[in-house]
Amino acid sequence: MGTDAAAEVRRLRAQLERVQGRRLDAPLLPTPPALAELLPGGGLRAGAAYSLAPSSALLLSLFARPTASGAWCAAVGMPELGAEAAAGLGVVLDRLVLVPDPGPRWLAVAATLAEVMTIVAVRPRGRVSDADASRLQARLRDRGAALLVQGPWPQAEAAIEIAEPRWRGLGHGHGYLAGREVTMTVHSRRSPVPRRARMLLPDQAGSLAAAPGTAVPDRRPVPLRAVG
Repeated sequence: MGTDAAAEVRRLRAQLERVQGRRLDAPLLPTPPALAELLPGGGLRAGAAYSLAPSSALLLSLFARPTASGAWCAAVGMPELGAEAAAGLGVVLDRLVLVPDPGPRWLAVAATLAEVMTIVAVRPRGRVSDADASRLQARLRDRGAALLVQGPWPQAEAAIEIAEPRWRGLGHGHGYLAGREVTMTVHSRRSPVPRRARMLLPDQAGSLAAAPGTAVPDRRPVPLRAVG
């Protein structure tokens, strides 16, 4: 490829990245395999933001593999998160930072943590403007960090929702809770058809896994919704 052609490719790539708000060559972060099957690109991408259902179990399950791989994760504005629950879902506590009450400058706290953390999770205290989201997105791309938001978020790469929970292990008035089965749906900016599958959250080992018999994601159409 000639010099002029290579320069044109770089220019077009940079233009597309600005439009889409993400790096095309951004690496994938460690993600539970069952959920990676549903996510655009096959996993959580560095530099991207994701909107999550308000589930502590889901959030902590997304922290587990990165912290086990040596990455640092932070949760901002979630006072109900506890060390015992995090450890039970596989999170390495030595690489977990909790900021239960960031105050009114929660967005600035999240942006600062994105400088040094691989994954930053936040629960917004109010509406976030497109301009503020774009500035934080630029910092995420620059540092190779991912943002997990409990709630809607402008320019989110995907939204992960949970529905139809059902506990396993209970009989007719007896037994022990052995795991919870849920329907997980991923809405993506890149696909008009959401993806969904039955998941165990948690399974007997305390992690996120595909429910038995549902290893292949269900890609049948479901009602569309706007991401963010």
